[in-house]
Amino acid sequence: MKESVLDVLMYLFETFADADIEPEPDRDVLRGELVRAGFDDPHIERAFEWLDELNESELTAAYRVTKGALRLFSDEETRRLGIEAVGYLMRLREIGILDPEQLELVLDRLMALDDDDIDIEQIKWIVLIVLYSQSDQQVAYARMENLVFEDDPASLH
Repeated sequence: MKESVLDVLMYLFETFADADIEPEPDRDVLRGELVRAGFDDPHIERAFEWLDELNESELTAAYRVTKGALRLFSDEETRRLGIEAVGYLMRLREIGILDPEQLELVLDRLMALDDDDIDIEQIKWIVLIVLYSQSDQQVAYARMENLVFEDDPASLH
């Protein structure tokens, strides 16, 4: 059995992101595919909920950030992400892959994973999924895709 909601999300993304499938594929068909791939129902259902929450327009609109605002991370965010991951997110913000609203959305989706230890590899995938879900972010998505699929940590410099 596969381990986590993120594993389900990564599998869905890797399998279907570039496939020519309908925008809203049948959930029962997807569920069957995921079960055959070794995922269990609770993780599958939670991954579907996670994606639904990502796609809710109210969620995206909830993260309007005042221009020039300074982002302070909560104790919970810092504890779950760690200093290195927080630094990575801020670097993505600095180099223009994430704008302030996208950073908030990524943080929301990371916190929704319910994992206590979130590492940089997981962050890369969540950023990639969030950017993919936003049709006007092709350039940022392409830049992030390069970061995900190249293993050079210096690529952020």
